Amino acid sequence: MAPLPTRAEVVVIGGGVMGVSTAFHLAEAGVDVLLLERDELGSGSTSKAAGGVRAQFSDPVNIELGQRSLRAFEDFARRPGGEIDLKQHGYLFLLSDPEDVAAFEKSVRLQNELGVPSRMLTVAEACELSPYAVPDGLLAAAFSPTDGHCTPEAVVQGYAQAARRHGARIQRHCAVTGIETTGGQITAVHTAAGTVQTSTVVCTAGAWSAEVGGFVGVDLPVRPLRRQILVTEPVPDLPPRMPFTIDFATSFYFHDEGPGLLIGMSDPDEEFGFRLNTDDRWLGRLSDAVAQRAPRLADIGIAHGWAGLYEITPDHNALVGEAEGPGRFLYATGFSGHGFLQGPAIGEVMRDLVLGRPPVVDVSGLDARRFADAEVRPEHNCV
Repeated sequence: MAPLPTRAEVVVIGGGVMGVSTAFHLAEAGVDVLLLERDELGSGSTSKAAGGVRAQFSDPVNIELGQRSLRAFEDFARRPGGEIDLKQHGYLFLLSDPEDVAAFEKSVRLQNELGVPSRMLTVAEACELSPYAVPDGLLAAAFSPTDGHCTPEAVVQGYAQAARRHGARIQRHCAVTGIETTGGQITAVHTAAGTVQTSTVVCTAGAWSAEVGGFVGVDLPVRPLRRQILVTEPVPDLPPRMPFTIDFATSFYFHDEGPGLLIGMSDPDEEFGFRLNTDDRWLGRLSDAVAQRAPRLADIGIAHGWAGLYEITPDHNALVGEAEGPGRFLYATGFSGHGFLQGPAIGEVMRDLVLGRPPVVDVSGLDARRFADAEVRPEHNCV
């Protein structure tokens, strides 16, 4: 392993999609950047994600971030480079609650105004698109054909390799132990491998961001919440272009994963914490949701599964911005389940904020100080 540099213009803490995207965009802009990751790149939440990419949100900032990221994913093979197995088969939200139907109708109108080709569907149209879904109890659905999913690990490696080509330095297995300040300004980052002199820190530490903020007295209200995912055995006659399908009332979702299906669902009984083990406690509720919404999947065997961490904020929206003090502590965290899909656009935003220019998307409403002012901006379309 290369020795730890003694100095860097910008230090990025965290090597998931947010960190490597930020490092790439900064290095591409000519900034001397060092990324520090305590484990392997993408080993936190990114590698455990379901890989969904979408612009179907209710908040205009999330719509813009998702839409801009979708365009970046579409162009990924050229810039930064690499195959990410992008499948734009669409996102399909199945709706069984009248209030959700009204909310999605409003969201679709806003999405259309911002250029997203989403639309409301009848129940019959939805079940034709996603043939495992049954119509019982459904009222309507929302669909956007340009949404889809890709491979998170491939996205991380693509950004990391391109960042290195542009001169960024990436140090794995290098845990940050503290941030030094002098006279209200950041002067250094301390790690298990030594100290790096710097004036600017970008926190992209995901579920671990509260600890990093604590090094400089910045409150980043991010808490870890375990989510479990299963992958089935091969499914016979798997539809070739089945959308990422979500039963919105229960949060049960599935999409194709190789010859099988990737399946997930939230667990309302899950408590905040850094647990990454898998268990069977949630399977009863999942089985009920499968039996109700996609009963043909009930008899398909499970091949394997894993657990990852959502990084949850009080209003399920991200924290993106620069702290009032100490001077130059920036952050991009707390994405509450939609971080992977916003990674490309957030990398551009963080580049712009570091360089002191207006960001490509106005993220001022995502500033962490909104909670002190009670100006929360809840996102309705969370999974």
